[in-house]
Amino acid sequence: MRKYVFKTLATCIAVMSFTALPTTGKAITLVEEKPLAGLTISLDKYCDTVIEDFEKEEAEARLAEEEEKTDDSETVTKPENPTQEKKENTKKEEEHLKLNLVYDRLGVANVNNYLNVRKTPGKSAKIAGKMTRNSGCNVYKIKKGWAKIVSGKVRGWVKAEYLLTDEKAEARAKKVATLRATVSTETLNVRTLPSTDSNIYDQISADEEYTIGNKNITKAWLKKYIAKYCTKKQLRGIDMDKMYKDAKNWVMLKIDEEKAFVSKDFINFTYNLNRAVVIKPPARKSSSSGSSSGSSDSSSSSSYSTGSSIVNYAMQFLGNRYVWGGTSLTNGTDCSGFVMRIYEHFGYYLPRTSRAQAAATRSVSSSEVQVGDLFFYGSGSVNHVALYIGGGQIIHASNARDGIKISSAYYRQPLKIGRVM
Repeated sequence: MRKYVFKTLATCIAVMSFTALPTTGKAITLVEEKPLAGLTISLDKYCDTVIEDFEKEEAEARLAEEEEKTDDSETVTKPENPTQEKKENTKKEEEHLKLNLVYDRLGVANVNNYLNVRKTPGKSAKIAGKMTRNSGCNVYKIKKGWAKIVSGKVRGWVKAEYLLTDEKAEARAKKVATLRATVSTETLNVRTLPSTDSNIYDQISADEEYTIGNKNITKAWLKKYIAKYCTKKQLRGIDMDKMYKDAKNWVMLKIDEEKAFVSKDFINFTYNLNRAVVIKPPARKSSSSGSSSGSSDSSSSSSYSTGSSIVNYAMQFLGNRYVWGGTSLTNGTDCSGFVMRIYEHFGYYLPRTSRAQAAATRSVSSSEVQVGDLFFYGSGSVNHVALYIGGGQIIHASNARDGIKISSAYYRQPLKIGRVM
């Protein structure tokens, strides 16, 4: 009997030594300080590898949980319909949002106008940038009520209570992200119609992301557009048949509230959330060395001080609504209404329209520009105005989607730089 028992035990031990032990799952590890190689990428180049790895780790974690529930069972039941499971996995991958920023953990600014990004965690810390409403970021970590983030070219800390994260952030992003165009050259001509024979409407730069009005232009759509918006004069010298045939290779952009066309050969498409903007302190220009009296220095200093006050006041309304014809800094304004109300607060009264404002201001060169000056834009005649805030940037009421925003001063070519004071 004892021999039989020993023999049985030996057999069991031998069998167990060749039996596959159940695997144990590993929890997904979030790396808090992961460096980012780049912050802006096109839709077709977004990091699909990250998505696949994430889905794979999720699947492994789910599998481990199921194995632990099988009371040491060594086999896992296969799905009855593997084709259906594959479709569901594909659907999940498609639902993971592909954006113009690289993120491990998505954050979205949940504010009415803007959120300050500070260099260190604390209300008294210096401001590195600003995130307007629904801007996106990558969240490194959250500690003691502050979130360490990177958004565009801005790195710093924001109050975590004003930031949506994870599933809530992706749900918000799905509602507000839009397809936009970025220029792949330093500057690019945009035209009144999708043809190199048409007039140059403006020049745009790689410093801005432009809203797309129509990515898939057809002959039928273009005919309706021409009938509604174009004059016979604008059609002179254009090979119409060639333009209709080549229309699919062009895209219509919305530049502020205007429409223009550009070849797809020189732009990239990205699915975009707004990103934080860098706040650059304005450089104070030194007085002219040729000045023979103190009056010039005093005037320059006073002008700079007033311009800085004007900029600081204007920045309070960053992220507020754009309304065509509006003049309310809080409830909605257009571009000229914005600068009119800003200057009005300091006792300067400007005309209502951007064209009249251009006529009422003194021209200055780009080398003489200072904070508080006005940049005027348009095609042939002025139809848009912005306030210069220093560091090569402007603040302006741009369009219905972006509201009051910060842009590069040369996101399009200014027709005039005007000084009020």
